Amino acid sequence: MKKHLSFLLLFLPSLSFAQQNDSLNISNIYKVALTKSDCYENLRSLCKDIGPRLTGSANAEKAVHYFEEKMKSYGFDRVYLQEMKVPVWRRLDQAKAEITTTKTKVNVCALGGSVATDPRGIKAEIIEVKSFEELDQLGEKNIKGKIVFFNRPMEPTHIETFHAYGGAVNQRGSGASKAAKYGAVACVVRSMNLRIDEFPHTGAMRYDAKYPKIPSAAISTRDAELLSTSIKKQTTQFFIKFNCDTLPDQTSYNVIAEIKGSEFPEQIITVGGHLDSWDLGEGAHDDGAGCVQSLEVLHLFKTLGIKPKRTIRAVMFMNEENGLRGGVKYAEEAKRLNENHIAAIETDAGGFSPRGFDIDASNAIIDKIKSWELLLKPYGLREIEKGGSGSDIGPLKAPNVALIGYRPDSQRYFDVHHAATDVFEAVNKRELELGAASIAALVYLIDQYGL
Repeated sequence: MKKHLSFLLLFLPSLSFAQQNDSLNISNIYKVALTKSDCYENLRSLCKDIGPRLTGSANAEKAVHYFEEKMKSYGFDRVYLQEMKVPVWRRLDQAKAEITTTKTKVNVCALGGSVATDPRGIKAEIIEVKSFEELDQLGEKNIKGKIVFFNRPMEPTHIETFHAYGGAVNQRGSGASKAAKYGAVACVVRSMNLRIDEFPHTGAMRYDAKYPKIPSAAISTRDAELLSTSIKKQTTQFFIKFNCDTLPDQTSYNVIAEIKGSEFPEQIITVGGHLDSWDLGEGAHDDGAGCVQSLEVLHLFKTLGIKPKRTIRAVMFMNEENGLRGGVKYAEEAKRLNENHIAAIETDAGGFSPRGFDIDASNAIIDKIKSWELLLKPYGLREIEKGGSGSDIGPLKAPNVALIGYRPDSQRYFDVHHAATDVFEAVNKRELELGAASIAALVYLIDQYGL
């Protein structure tokens, strides 16, 4: 920290008095975040004392109460719950699968929202496709009665791995209905993962009402390679069996805390992550990290005695993974109450080292935020660009609202995304705390100068 402060002193003379004050305040934000933060311990409690938090589960309800009590213990001006109805899908057993032609057991998991297989399982010939266009070319005569295997990998040449994810994830989302259109009996999808390993990655899928609902599962990348090799060599039989169900919607909540603004309390800056997670791991990076970072932003302001000019909120959104009900509800309530959001920041890209922010806003707002680059670059925040923001804050989109996505380094995120490997031990304490400080620094500047 001494070395860092010395660096700051070198360029302080080139800054205005106001900027010098901002520089010192931001430095203090990082200092406290790296020495006195509760961020990492809060994540440990969320992951280890509660665990996975699939929407509608008992653990999701425990997480709501955990954050409500934690927020109250920090003495924020207001802590409240925002009620909504959420979908309930349950995984009832561990899926079993085998390449029966070679008697090779493989690692699979049901995709979220899938129907179950027959209790005896499904055994059929499996065919491989890389795209929906290839599926259309094969048609019903080549697909009916078979299992369709979607094996389009995430594109490794994309440096930004979220671009690679976006280029492959449609086969997970709608592959089952695309295959059912031509009479397939089940669907298997290569996991959304750039690494070759044995862990299947779940995630949401959806059915088109025009076609029958067929079971849909993800297969690990290692076993996707094995299966592809088998199909290329010979006609391949595949067996899959799993049980899951969908229950009626139930009540759940967004959890919200705020510090009231001292000068412009009607102007709101929201920062948030999603409280629900998939059920295979502990939801540490996705999105426990985002939740504890969002909470820590308010905690840092409180600890440092910074009295914001504008109202700052931390929101733990429910149901991002398989419904987006929390984000929609928050925006509906904001509209009903005629609230004036000037900015919303989402942290839902893992707890890795900070890189910058993507901004979905007018060019004028983006230019305003980019004017603070000199203050943010010393902390590694060098990528401040026009781009997407986040799923939960998306419903707030309006001409005068800046929607901002916090962007940490993305290279390792899809190693753990939606998989059993997304556990507390996969999160680095320092990286997590740097992320919280980075978001707090941007919130501080927005609060000081508006947009």
